[in-house]
Amino acid sequence: MDRISKVVRLHLTSTWAYLALPWIILGSAFAITLAIWLILAASLPAEGGLAASDGTQYNGAMLSILISLLVAGVGAINFSFPFQLGFGVTRRDFWIGTSVLFVGLAACNAVLLALLAAIETWTNGWGLGGHLFTAVWFDAGTWLGTWFVFFAAQAYFMFTGALFGTFYMRWRMNGLVALWVAIGVLTVGAVGVLTWTQTWPDLGRWFVDLGPVGVAAWSLVPTAAFAGVSWLALRRATPKG
Repeated sequence: MDRISKVVRLHLTSTWAYLALPWIILGSAFAITLAIWLILAASLPAEGGLAASDGTQYNGAMLSILISLLVAGVGAINFSFPFQLGFGVTRRDFWIGTSVLFVGLAACNAVLLALLAAIETWTNGWGLGGHLFTAVWFDAGTWLGTWFVFFAAQAYFMFTGALFGTFYMRWRMNGLVALWVAIGVLTVGAVGVLTWTQTWPDLGRWFVDLGPVGVAAWSLVPTAAFAGVSWLALRRATPKG
């Protein structure tokens, strides 16, 4: 346990990447979104303002913090892995500690994000009828459900970043290119199958029926798969300059 906590503490020496930067980026996105809402509220008639408010349910500003966490996941491997091995940390302890860090960050951040979602609801969208933390992708209807959706989304993005980082660490640019090609082939293949079988409407209804909590729960499957593949790649990776 001491070795795992040592890995987490070494990661957190970079407080900027894990604790500050994601929230600064989200805060900037929030400020810009509020400014847009104020402009809309001041310029649109009452009917148009209501329609614009409804449209904010599909706000994608939360992607700002999720993308920054994906980058943090890449950095956790590419920068911290060689550094921590220099301190005598084993690959196994590094991966367990890194996973604990990701899960802990996702859980703690989700508490704050769910609180902001609750405040957004209580204040009717910060007095402007907008939706950012309660966008349709994240609003589960309950505080705990919304917390879980935020937790699962952050875990997915951080372990996705770690997957890219471990492929680069293990096989360098060739491995990263092969990973992107594999993702492209699988994506095109899935689109082709769905189009050929004309099952796009069924897929859409499946997502709608699941709701945010159901989709978040299913996202834990690829998250766990990414974590497992990352460990398999990392266990034989050699830090290089």
